[in-house]
Amino acid sequence: MAKVKLGVENLLEDKLHLLSGKRVGLITSPTGLDSKLNSTVDLLFQAGVNLTALFGPEHGVRGNAQAGVEVGSEVDEKTKLPVHSLYGSTRKPTPEMLKEVDVLIFDMQDVGCRYYTFNYTMAYAQEAAHEHGLDFIVLDRPNPLGGLEVEGNLVHEGFFSFVGAYPLPNRYGLTIGELSLYFAEVLGVGKDPIVVEMTGYTREMFYEDTGLLWVPPSPNIPTVDTAIVYPGTCLFEGTNLSEGRGTTRPFEIIGAPWLDAFDLADKLNNKNLPGVLFRPVFFVPTFSKHANTECHGIHVHVTDRKIFQPLRVALHILSLVFQYKETEFLSTKKDRYFFNLLSGDPKIKDNIEAGVDPDEIWEKANNESKNFLKKAKSILLYGEA
Repeated sequence: MAKVKLGVENLLEDKLHLLSGKRVGLITSPTGLDSKLNSTVDLLFQAGVNLTALFGPEHGVRGNAQAGVEVGSEVDEKTKLPVHSLYGSTRKPTPEMLKEVDVLIFDMQDVGCRYYTFNYTMAYAQEAAHEHGLDFIVLDRPNPLGGLEVEGNLVHEGFFSFVGAYPLPNRYGLTIGELSLYFAEVLGVGKDPIVVEMTGYTREMFYEDTGLLWVPPSPNIPTVDTAIVYPGTCLFEGTNLSEGRGTTRPFEIIGAPWLDAFDLADKLNNKNLPGVLFRPVFFVPTFSKHANTECHGIHVHVTDRKIFQPLRVALHILSLVFQYKETEFLSTKKDRYFFNLLSGDPKIKDNIEAGVDPDEIWEKANNESKNFLKKAKSILLYGEA
């Protein structure tokens, strides 16, 4: 039984006056559900809300698109409502999309990590809402990583992208509602979002502590375990290693055809990094990098989430792997080095290649998150981080 009442449930229980007499646009995904897995779309319809449009992020309203695949505008099969894509030719709602909308609602589960595009879909939408004089409402949901820990560096000037559009740390420790307030009140993105808070949620909760059922927010975040490692191992998307896409354990499994799985696992376990163990694995991805090719690598097993540091762990893996295949490892490019867009700071790549101690790289990155915490204090809704 759920211990936490979600924002959507509190909206329906005592805040429907916010939508009275208004045409409502809903930005959502398959995670837009109540605690009994009823769709927010259906719940609003049943409550007599005048829904006039749906808006789809990466992966789409119904979750039928893989990572990075553009989503087209369409008509929703079930509701017959127009679905406007926010992951295609535009990532910000246009005046044409908003002409039948008086209030925009955002209701999606994020993963508590800055690479996740849902964050910026929300930011661009609340900016568009402000520009067009619309109310912007966020229905709050838990941070699956808990809200006590912040880790990593901020995105540096010149490296903003849709996997890091604003200066956030890798792991930011905020709920999606708090992040909306941070965008508005600290970064000046949009103005005065209305956050419908959760009840029963406290910052120390990991997702399972909430009693809520996990619904994958995207095809390659199938479990909470995946979300826990993602703030670190997502960096491998910017390398020529498989980050486990095309396996049953994306982002938990890392490897390549040329790695020595046993040697890498031994070296990592000898570091005694907190809250984690490593197992040598052999796998064949069914798609993405090294598809249909045997890869050798490691499986990241988190033994204690409270002390596990995903970015620190990823930096140690990156530093060791670089020694196996220096000339190819960080060569993946998309305009700028994609690794630099993910890391947010080109010095991280430079330091890995220069052989700098990964703990030194991690400590410098973490220093930047201290200022983030100070700025975030004013917008926290569920106690201090």
